[in-house]
Amino acid sequence: MDKQRHSLAYECALFGILGSLTFALKLVMAPLPNIEPSSLMVMLFAVTFGFKAVYPIYVYVALEFLVNGLNLWSINYLYIWLILAVAAWLMRKMERPIEWALLSGVFGLMFGLLCAPVYLFVGGWGYALSWWISGIPYDILHCVGNFAIAFILFVPLRRVMQKLYDYGIK
Repeated sequence: MDKQRHSLAYECALFGILGSLTFALKLVMAPLPNIEPSSLMVMLFAVTFGFKAVYPIYVYVALEFLVNGLNLWSINYLYIWLILAVAAWLMRKMERPIEWALLSGVFGLMFGLLCAPVYLFVGGWGYALSWWISGIPYDILHCVGNFAIAFILFVPLRRVMQKLYDYGIK
């Protein structure tokens, strides 16, 4: 197999495995309300793979849809992870764990607000506002969980992710 085809096969396998791993890790952590590794993984995908981050992200999203079905939240998942990926890619030069923890924490805190537009179109301002406000306690948990996970794991996992990616490309 020539090098280009090998790289493509490696990327397909890597992205499939990473998207699936993100879903599996979220399932393992499901007993903890709104504390999940998905945000961390999306940031890692964005800074490591650039535009190609969409592949593992949407493997993860597809698995969410297959296992949990489709509902209004499904629409959120089509765009919410891209917002985080773009933010992480724009800030890809950051190196300190606290910076990544802040980005992830702010995303967790804003998660409900970023999802509210779907509810605005479905039920109007009152529905969107009440949906967002009722979810603020979970957004706070999401913020704290994201902050802690990113603070501890982002920098070491970024090195691992880069090595995994470089291995198949070189």
